[in-house]
Amino acid sequence: MSAAFSSGPLQIITADERLKERRGIKGVLTGTSGIGKTSQLWTLDPDKTLFLNLEAGELAVQGWPGDEIRIRDWDRARDLACWIGGPNPAMRDDQSYSRADYARVCNAFGPPNVLAKYDTIFVDSITVASRLCLQWAKGQPQATSDRSGKADMRGAYGLLGQEMIGWLTHLQHTPDKNVWLVGLLDKRLDDFNRPFFSLQIEGSKTGLELPGIVDEIVTLADIRPAEGAPYRAFICTTLNEFGFPAKDRSGRLTTIEPAHLGRLMDKIRGPLSAPPANRLDFELPDTNTAQAGA
Repeated sequence: MSAAFSSGPLQIITADERLKERRGIKGVLTGTSGIGKTSQLWTLDPDKTLFLNLEAGELAVQGWPGDEIRIRDWDRARDLACWIGGPNPAMRDDQSYSRADYARVCNAFGPPNVLAKYDTIFVDSITVASRLCLQWAKGQPQATSDRSGKADMRGAYGLLGQEMIGWLTHLQHTPDKNVWLVGLLDKRLDDFNRPFFSLQIEGSKTGLELPGIVDEIVTLADIRPAEGAPYRAFICTTLNEFGFPAKDRSGRLTTIEPAHLGRLMDKIRGPLSAPPANRLDFELPDTNTAQAGA
């Protein structure tokens, strides 16, 4: 969760001020194809949710009464991130997300107070966003070799990584709005034929750095217990027996949570079940006891 960009004089934020701040939840919702990721829109308040549709997969939410913006190119995706997140004072005027760029975007899209009614931005999907970004990067000068004049895929992928990380970081710093990025999950095999899961994103840089940017990574999974019927649930903590990608900065979620994104956000904003000092375990296991039992 993140506060707004600030370029004013140095300010020490007191504990009381920090606790009173309204902060948005920034997360990734991932899962295999067809598991019901886009359908999580039905769990959100349609009057306060803006659907950024890159995937043209709205058949799953046909009849959902909320607002939608359709995106078919990287320039529009980047401009929308600037419009939603506001200007970044660290950027030069000739760079994306700068004050000058923000003024240009507001002139094109309208005043930013149009977005005031929305609490949550639902982006479907980061997988398609990376493909649009790669297509854009292939047409840039960095993707052409200076010596041969031929396509340079190393340059294209380098630019892809820079653009995607900049886009995600800017959305992460969006003040007082929740931003959920939907991503497709792949199941693969390593060199020893052991299964593992990874987000389907073009280029390796974005996939490697994404977990460090967002607050939450939640996997919508099909759980098949030894006894009883299978069910869908959210896997929310890094240490989980299923091997799914997951992360929870809030400290309020258990490993398995009901597959309802609206209730999940309510729980993240809710009170802690115990003070952090009591929730965290700083001790090592008792190796002497373990060896004696063996």
